[in-house]
Amino acid sequence: MQNAEISISNKVADKLISIGIIAWNEEKGIRATLESLFQQSLFQRLGERGLSCEIVCVANGCTDNTPKVAAQVFAEYSAAHEFRHTFTCRPLDVKERGKINAWNLYVHSLSASEAQFLFLMDADIKFLHPDTLWNMVDALQENETASIATDRPEKSISFKQDKSLFEKISLRVSQMTQAGDAQLCGQLYCIRSVIARRIYLPRDLGACEDGFIKWVVCTDFITKPLNPQRIIIAKDAAHVFDAYTSPSAILRNQKRQMIGQTVVHILIDDYLKTLTVPERLNLAVALREKESADPQWLQRLIGDYIQQTKHFWQLIPGLAGMRFKRIAKLKGLGKVVYLPTAIAGFAVSMIACFNAYGFLKQGSTNYWPHGKSPASNSAGGLPEGLARTASHSNSAL
Repeated sequence: MQNAEISISNKVADKLISIGIIAWNEEKGIRATLESLFQQSLFQRLGERGLSCEIVCVANGCTDNTPKVAAQVFAEYSAAHEFRHTFTCRPLDVKERGKINAWNLYVHSLSASEAQFLFLMDADIKFLHPDTLWNMVDALQENETASIATDRPEKSISFKQDKSLFEKISLRVSQMTQAGDAQLCGQLYCIRSVIARRIYLPRDLGACEDGFIKWVVCTDFITKPLNPQRIIIAKDAAHVFDAYTSPSAILRNQKRQMIGQTVVHILIDDYLKTLTVPERLNLAVALREKESADPQWLQRLIGDYIQQTKHFWQLIPGLAGMRFKRIAKLKGLGKVVYLPTAIAGFAVSMIACFNAYGFLKQGSTNYWPHGKSPASNSAGGLPEGLARTASHSNSAL
C-alpha cells in the first residue's frame, strides 16, 4: 500500500467522523463523486461545532488513474474549500484488488482511531440532498440504540422522462426491496466505529458484505433475535447511482449477488452459531485468527455446503418465495400493482440462482463480471472441499 500523494492535511480538531471511499477503476467518474461530496453541508456543520473529519480514498488494484484523479481533487478542495479547516484528505493506492480487503484495511488500519462514526461509500455515487451525510450522523446521535444509519438510494433511471418497460420493472423491484425492514445498501452507510471495528469480513465472502454486516449488527453479533431497529434511515438523505439496465448485465450482477448471499447464509446461519458467545462478541478477533491459522477455511465450508445442496433452488433457504411474501404484506391494489414485478423478479432470481449454483459447483468462489475482481479460483488449486464439488459439477447440474 502506498499514498498516491502526500497526505493533504489542514490543522483541525479531533476527528468526529472518518469517510472511507472504496474505489476501483473509477478514473472517469470519481471526480464527480468527490465534487458532490465536497458540496455537502457536513463540513459547515462540523465547522460550526469546532469538529472535523477525515476523508480516505482507498483505491484498490486500480489499472487506471483513479488514485491520481482522487489526489488532484483532494488537493484542489483542500486549498480552496470554504471549510477546508474541517477536513483532511488521504488518497491511497492499495495494490490488492477487492472491496473486502479494502473495507478491512480502512476500518481496522486506516480510519482515525478517535473517529466515532465511519462512513463507507462507493466511488461512483452522487448525493441528492445537501444534508445527506450530516443527517445520517445526526440520526445516530439522536438514536443511541441504532448502530447504522442509511440514506435512500435512487437509480439514475428514475429521473428519466420516458422509461422503457424494463426500466419501470427495475424501479418497481427496487421499491419492493426498500420497503423491507433494516435495509442496508453497501453503496453508502454510516456505522458507529465501536461496532465496525468488531467486524471483520472474511476474504472469501466475495460479495454481499452489506448483507453480512446487516445480520451481524441486527442480531448483536449473533447473540440475540433479529432487531431491525439497529439500522435506521436518515431523513432528507439520498444518493443516486447508475443501475444495471440491460438483461445481460442484470443477470451477471444477480449471479454475483446469489453467490454472495449463499456465503452469507453459510456464515450467519451455520458457522457463526458454532462460536462461543465471547467469540461472537469479539468477531473481528475470532475471524481474523481463524483466517490467519487456516486461510482456506471458508472455501472448504462453501465446498461442503454446495456438495450437500441437491438442487439450485435450495441454494438460499426461502429464496423462491421471498418476493411473494413481500407482496403478501401489501394492502389493497398494491398486491395487484406489484404482482407482475414480483413474477419478473422471481424469474431473474431463479436464473441467477441456477447460474450461481453451477459456478460454485465448478469449485469457484469469486465472480466479478468483466474482470472486476481477482481471478476466480480453478479446481486444480483448490482445497479438498471445493475440489470435490468441482469433480461432481456435471452430474449435479
